Amino acid sequence: MPSLIEDTTARLTRDIPSAELRIDDALIAISILMTSLVTARRDTPDAPAIRGQATIRRLARAQSALIDASGDVLRVHGDLLSIGREVAGYDLHECPRVAGQVTPLQAVA
Repeated sequence: MPSLIEDTTARLTRDIPSAELRIDDALIAISILMTSLVTARRDTPDAPAIRGQATIRRLARAQSALIDASGDVLRVHGDLLSIGREVAGYDLHECPRVAGQVTPLQAVA
């Protein structure tokens, strides 16, 4: 049983920060796209401003959804830290990325 907990902890320690980073990367990409889209609308004098408004609003909704997803994943991270403390005696006050090297959990007898 201890190896199951250690394997699970190692996987989560790797996967959670990876998910957080990928959401941030997607948010950056959407932000860059928003800048390009608004710049294109501004710099295209023959196109009426109203023409791209629906597209900009759609992109803003996608950006907002990513912000919500980021918050949810951060809450999941906190929840898993609490579960680890309760279930396996995981007594870490900072997330693994901030706290540095984390030793695998040991099963609680």
